[in-house]
Amino acid sequence: MSDSINLNTMVVSATDQVSSELQEGDTAILNLKDGVYYGLNSVGNRIWNLIQSPKSVMELRDTLLAEYEVDAEVCTRELIALLENLSSQNLIEVHPNGE
Repeated sequence: MSDSINLNTMVVSATDQVSSELQEGDTAILNLKDGVYYGLNSVGNRIWNLIQSPKSVMELRDTLLAEYEVDAEVCTRELIALLENLSSQNLIEVHPNGE
C-alpha cells in the first residue's frame, strides 16, 4: 500500500463484500471478489459497524477510547494495523488525508 493509514485517513467498508454478525459479537465477512471469508472478533465487529459509513481513523480511535479501557497509543497502533489488514484484503476503501 503506497499511502499509509494515519489518523486523518477516511475509511469505509467496501461495496464488494457482505458481512454477518455471529454469536458472541464476532463478524464474518465474505469478499465477493475472491470468495474468501474473513473473521473479526467483538472489537473488530464494533469497528466494522462504525465503518459502514465513512469515518476518519481519528473518529474511530476516539470512539474506541470512550468505549474500552485501552491506552491511546496501543489503540491507535492496533486500529491502524487492523485497517491496513482490511485494506490489503480489499474489504475497505481508504481515502488518504480525508479525501
